[in-house]
Amino acid sequence: MIADRERAREAARAILREFGVKGAPVPVERIVKARHIVLQYAPLEDDLSGMAFIKDGVGIIGVNALHHPNRQRFSAAHELGHHELHAPEIEKAVHVDRGFRVLLRDDVSSQGIDPLEIEANAFASELLMPRDLVASAVDASGLDIEDEAGVEALAKKFRVSASAMRYRLAGRF
Repeated sequence: MIADRERAREAARAILREFGVKGAPVPVERIVKARHIVLQYAPLEDDLSGMAFIKDGVGIIGVNALHHPNRQRFSAAHELGHHELHAPEIEKAVHVDRGFRVLLRDDVSSQGIDPLEIEANAFASELLMPRDLVASAVDASGLDIEDEAGVEALAKKFRVSASAMRYRLAGRF
């Protein structure tokens, strides 16, 4: 299987249109709950960001309550991506995510080669940092990608980490 980033981004854009999202921050918790997916926060091992599974027909997302709120938002969006894009896979077994590419996680995942993870990251990135909203914010502020304070301010507006915003601005997501 080859990762289809554009399909993942389009799935996120469809959700943004469905929910009428016009500004940042994107209400990821509200979107997850409106999709009738149970969103649970619990203390997990530090390298465990989140998990997605379907049990008895009910979608469930688990997020590490010990992580920074911005990382929790990305985890929730990433796991929603698995529900939206990979339901057959997560019906078979619990899908556990030990961090994300931007956080340089473990072996296979840190290499950015797992197609499911690549797609879930692309989905989460587009959902939380929609291309059009980021472009408008950058144009309005005249942001230079090398401007650390500007990137931090933009990340704060979208309630994502500065590293996630840097990846987004660099076009890596």
